Amino acid sequence: MSRGSHSPSLVTQVSRTLKEECDLAPTERILIAVSGGGDSQALLSVLARLRQQFGYELHAHGVDHGLRAEAPGELALAQTLAESLGVPFTQTRLQLSDGGNLQERARDARYQALEAVAEKLQLTSLATAHHADDRAETVLQRLLRGAGPPGLGVLPARDESRIRPFLRSRKASIISHLQRHELTFASDPSNRDSRFLRVRVRNELIPLMESLSPRIVEHLNGLADDLLEEPLEGLSDRQGRPILLKRSQIEALRRARRLGQRHLSVPIDEKTEAGFSEQTGKLELRNARSWRKKPPGS
Repeated sequence: MSRGSHSPSLVTQVSRTLKEECDLAPTERILIAVSGGGDSQALLSVLARLRQQFGYELHAHGVDHGLRAEAPGELALAQTLAESLGVPFTQTRLQLSDGGNLQERARDARYQALEAVAEKLQLTSLATAHHADDRAETVLQRLLRGAGPPGLGVLPARDESRIRPFLRSRKASIISHLQRHELTFASDPSNRDSRFLRVRVRNELIPLMESLSPRIVEHLNGLADDLLEEPLEGLSDRQGRPILLKRSQIEALRRARRLGQRHLSVPIDEKTEAGFSEQTGKLELRNARSWRKKPPGS
């Protein structure tokens, strides 16, 4: 294999995602959700390596749900790595009440704990280790449960204060990073428990689909991108309803703004486009015919 055919390293992939999709402010203060598992250990490692380039502050926090005896030891792995990288580390221990759907309640409680820590420490973003394979699994899970198009636009690179730096990275790249840097991590036995739908999607359905379409994970991520919509701030249609754009269109406009490319526009419908005013720099609606940049010499 030639040198140029190697895929970019995980650090390079994440650097690109942070620049192009996570919309980080120069003074960003990031809380990293850690568990001691492979994905979050890799995330902690990569974000620490990129600190100087981006200038952000980091803080790692782990949550013990009180459900597994192994959890304290797993969080100790995260603490050891954080301390070796000079990243402050804290943790929370939860006690979940009785009730149905334990996985969902544990996830919700974890995010509540993380958001409380972020608020207390005045941190501006919460970074989680969701990657492209996770996103593909989520799309398939929702399809299997009958979700329509609005329910398939999931896990954007940035969602309010949450960022997902691994979103454009595959699990294989994360494993390679762990091996290359000899990072110690824990394996959660629930990830092999076929009673859970996600585990069967990961271990049975996706391998079958990849045998038919090797780029299926990429395609499922593209579908999620296309179905992500959000209101375009400050713009509404003639009925006063917020205008919805696909997340990919929003990101294109944000990149254009950062690069000073105010001539870029995206279509709203056959007659209307949205773009930046060259006079004010603000987003606005224009007639598509007059808004499109004329070709040279026209």
